[in-house]
Amino acid sequence: MLARKSIIPEEFGLPGLASRLPRKPVFRDRVNKARFIAKNGSCNLAHKNIREQGRFLQDVFTTLVDLKWRFTLVIFTTTFVSSWLLFAMSWWLVAFAHGDLDSRDLDPDQAWSNKTFCVTNVKSFISAFLFSIEVQVTIGFGGRMITEHCPTAITVLIMQNIIGLIINAVMLGCIFMKTAQSNRRAETLIFSRHAVIAVRNNCLCFMIRIGDLRKSMIIGATVRLQVVRKTTTPEGEVIPIHQIDVPTETAVASNSLFLLAPLIICHVIDKHSPLYDLSAMELQCSDLEVIVILEGVVETTGITTQARTSYVSEEIQWGHRFVPIVTEEEGVYSADYSKFGNTVKVTTPRCSARELDEKPSILIQTLQKSELSHQNSLRKRNSMRRNNSMRKSAASGAGLRRNNSGLAAPKVQFFTPTDGGGQNANAVT
Repeated sequence: MLARKSIIPEEFGLPGLASRLPRKPVFRDRVNKARFIAKNGSCNLAHKNIREQGRFLQDVFTTLVDLKWRFTLVIFTTTFVSSWLLFAMSWWLVAFAHGDLDSRDLDPDQAWSNKTFCVTNVKSFISAFLFSIEVQVTIGFGGRMITEHCPTAITVLIMQNIIGLIINAVMLGCIFMKTAQSNRRAETLIFSRHAVIAVRNNCLCFMIRIGDLRKSMIIGATVRLQVVRKTTTPEGEVIPIHQIDVPTETAVASNSLFLLAPLIICHVIDKHSPLYDLSAMELQCSDLEVIVILEGVVETTGITTQARTSYVSEEIQWGHRFVPIVTEEEGVYSADYSKFGNTVKVTTPRCSARELDEKPSILIQTLQKSELSHQNSLRKRNSMRRNNSMRKSAASGAGLRRNNSGLAAPKVQFFTPTDGGGQNANAVT
């Protein structure tokens, strides 16, 4: 049986009308790509499913140094208290085996005259614990002491001294290394918040600024740039973290810097650069990350330090340039760190470096426009200064005229008789 057709046409039905209603656009939040290196230099990488946990115990010292302070202090305290308790038990067993604990109920003078002790005045486990602390920490209050009548006690004394020295060396060395870690020095090595791309020496360049807040220098400072991005090989292999080294223009043959004042690290975007094919629009849509690594030797301690940071595409400003912050004042160079990350907008082509190489006229036209805009701004500035000076001179002239008019001499009129009997008035000032 065939279905009956509706009298109302389909385009005027409820589904048809609903389909023709205007729909509101749906805005979805952009999913931020995970950074490989955070802005503070920490690595954003989680190690999971590590089966061979025993490898960390093979390098106990490094494991202790890498632990957090609260765990280090707990292990420090636990190790010493455990060693004191262990040897306290040993001293109590020595005293028990030698029979020193049987003379607790005797008169002290009778015990001293008729009994030879391994350790004097060790009458309980608490006194053995106190003697263990005195031996290992070398306090020596004098109330408890070892005698020469017990070779076993002498052996325990030697073992406790050796083990106590080893524990002291390991734990104190661990505390020293944690307080003198190189990443503490990296706290005063700063990077600009944003990176910039602008024309420099007729080339498109990627630039960042680095600085050192301390007066003690970083010897043999080196800067390395790496671009991290997700790539796919022609064979179809996906490399989630592909690291590409990026050369810098500031580096010399030894790739060393003299980091006395804040420096601008410049990378020329040429045909060997991973940024060669990126324009301003393509850069904002890309998922690349530029990692900056600053290494050097601390002048005061001789420890190698390393500072890291990274810049994602949202933190790269196209068409900006860093403002100068080093000036000469009264024969001394000064650096104003309040303007460390400040940038100024400059005329820069929005195309990629490849297009600039293929069409050099784009760069020439851009530079000409920049020169014209600079000249126009200078003209406007000079005209504004000229107008202001004219206004000031006019205002000062009007003020002088008012003052002169107030100081003018009063007019005096003289009347001279005429033939007709009238008088003529002559005014004289």
